[in-house]
Amino acid sequence: MTGGKKKSQNINNVKRKRKTHDSSKNVQKSDQMWKKKSIFFSLPYWSGLLLRHNLDVMHVEKNVCENIIGTLLNVKKKSKDGVNARKDLMHLNIRKELHPQEKGENMYHLPAAPYTLSKKEMNVFCSRLKKIKLPDGYSSNIGNCVSLEEHKLIGLKSHDCHVLMQQLLSIALRSLLPKGPRSALFLLCAFYNELCQRVLDRNRLEQLEENIAETLCMLERYFPPAFFTISVHLTIHLAREARLCGPVQFRWMYPFERFMKTLKEYVKNRARPEGCIAECYLAEERMRFCSAYIKKAAGIGIRSNRNQDLDNGLVEGRPISQGKEKILEDHVLQAAHQYVLFNTAEVEPYLQ
Repeated sequence: MTGGKKKSQNINNVKRKRKTHDSSKNVQKSDQMWKKKSIFFSLPYWSGLLLRHNLDVMHVEKNVCENIIGTLLNVKKKSKDGVNARKDLMHLNIRKELHPQEKGENMYHLPAAPYTLSKKEMNVFCSRLKKIKLPDGYSSNIGNCVSLEEHKLIGLKSHDCHVLMQQLLSIALRSLLPKGPRSALFLLCAFYNELCQRVLDRNRLEQLEENIAETLCMLERYFPPAFFTISVHLTIHLAREARLCGPVQFRWMYPFERFMKTLKEYVKNRARPEGCIAECYLAEERMRFCSAYIKKAAGIGIRSNRNQDLDNGLVEGRPISQGKEKILEDHVLQAAHQYVLFNTAEVEPYLQ
């Protein structure tokens, strides 16, 4: 925010009380827009800050994910598509093929929209998420949150939405939905995936700022106006904040939320929460210190692998067998040598 100091100095900071009439209770509004200047402008560095706020990527991503899943599965009270959303299209005089058709008093028929899944597609989408198996520690068991009968995802946590947006949603939606809305959702998932990387390229972030604007325009072509809540709008600012403040891992709420969950579990007497937290924290710290000097003691706070029952070797792995020496013939050795030369990055300048 450049020029913030000049703008803040031009604000006429006048404190006024609202005047109301006893008869009509109407509030007399003045022409002045700003009534109070923020006290933060008294700080010497505040007017020159490029970024005076920090958007939490965790909550923004969670809200966007819930918008998408609720709309795709047409979940009651979670979907952004309904009679009021279709009436908005009628009021704006756009997308006439989706306008509600009145069938009686307070009864409407809503034509099928390209951004919602059919019943057959809902079965495919939910069954893919139900059967998926992920590495231990990668995420929670998403299959436990899927209801095949009701076609709903229940009890999703913030990290579940994080994994869905970045990895699983694009897999579960493959070959479902028309090409237009599916491509728009894939681009949105790719944006969040690239934004949350550990290492960010400044030039690439500038490109992401342009791409997310085009992605949101693509979403506007297919999704109703009610889909674009404040969280969907805030997505357009995330790349700029990452360019100014660095990777999102140092600014989002995951570490604090997880530690707060740990502290809440310490509370056994709700009348004395501070004492419970202090006593349990000290007790766990003493146990962790003592367990380091006891042989064959399980680590405190480290859970066991939930995939130990799998005997196919995909998770636990198999021991490496003893190596066997094999002498290659001349033509095989020459072919292997050429393959290494032509597929090595260090040799590319010589080839060019």
